[in-house]
Amino acid sequence: MIKRLQLEHALNRLFKGKALIIYGPRQAGKTTFTEQILAQTEKKVLRLNGDDADVRQLFVSTNEEMLRNLIGKNQIVFIDEAQRITEIGILIKIIVDRIRGVQVIATGSSSFELAGGINEPLTGRKYEVQLLPLSYSELINHTDYLTEMRQLEQRLIYGCYPEIVTNPEMATEHLKLIAESYLFKDLFKLENINRPQLFDKLVKAIALQVGSEVSITEVGRTIGADNKTVEKYLALLEKAYVVFVLPAFSRNVRNEIRKGRKIYFFDNGIINAIIGNFNPLSKRTDVGALWENYMVSERRKILSISQQQAKSYFWRTTQQQEIDLIEERFDSINAFEFKYNENKNVTLPKTFSRAYPDAKTQIITPKERHNFLTKTP
Repeated sequence: MIKRLQLEHALNRLFKGKALIIYGPRQAGKTTFTEQILAQTEKKVLRLNGDDADVRQLFVSTNEEMLRNLIGKNQIVFIDEAQRITEIGILIKIIVDRIRGVQVIATGSSSFELAGGINEPLTGRKYEVQLLPLSYSELINHTDYLTEMRQLEQRLIYGCYPEIVTNPEMATEHLKLIAESYLFKDLFKLENINRPQLFDKLVKAIALQVGSEVSITEVGRTIGADNKTVEKYLALLEKAYVVFVLPAFSRNVRNEIRKGRKIYFFDNGIINAIIGNFNPLSKRTDVGALWENYMVSERRKILSISQQQAKSYFWRTTQQQEIDLIEERFDSINAFEFKYNENKNVTLPKTFSRAYPDAKTQIITPKERHNFLTKTP
């Protein structure tokens, strides 16, 4: 079993008078992660699953007396797939406020549903952990530097979902299942998506534009949808931890793009499952895009794991000068350009260096991957 780096962080937040909420996409290992937490507590646990109809029915009308009877002598209440339970936030609030000494741990695969049900009731009453597919740091801790270096092409094509990493022989089949049956399950079940074919077209259109600036109008024209529908579906994809958006960075240069956006997937394997391409890199024309998505998404993972606060952007001018990733924290700026081909000579735009002379710049090739994905400022 691969140890998640957030395990100690989660353990240190138990029995502090707050609920522990674990977010993330389906199949990212939230239940396994929670079981790792529980295995180290040696406490009596009440396990509930929001996917079970009788559990959902049990909480149709919730009150303190009922919860006390249900919890009994258990010291931990573990609610898996909590987003399926109506008014889950109120339920957790009653336990946190009125049933002292009981720790609630809740997992949710759809942040839009779970957050909508808990944010207001649980203000000041919860710790949060965002659990994404396995990170480079977690994988290298589980194996070693050389092993993971040899797995680079595997990661670029098949990604880092736990099931894919631990069972690579079934990677193609399992990725298709994740992309087709699991990843969007909550979106269709919990949101009113009345045009699923249109939704599928949108996801594929975005997957084919990874690494490029995305125009909502152009995407809408391609799939036959208005801007409002595209924006709605894109927001849902973000909330379901399928994609995330980088806005444009703009401060000093007159011709900087100010309102653009680039869209990345949290996992490379999902990109390839959506576009139906698991060919080796030697037969691909999108290696640069796969490398960029991998590095940007992996960087987001390590920042999340290490609880680092940084705002992320891309930078581009109307003359197509570009930097892949800008990180801004407090008063410092770090700029990164990702290049898979280590032999290709690359220089960062002088326009950026002149406008932001204090910014630290770096070109990241596979040789620099380790430090970039294990160390943060």
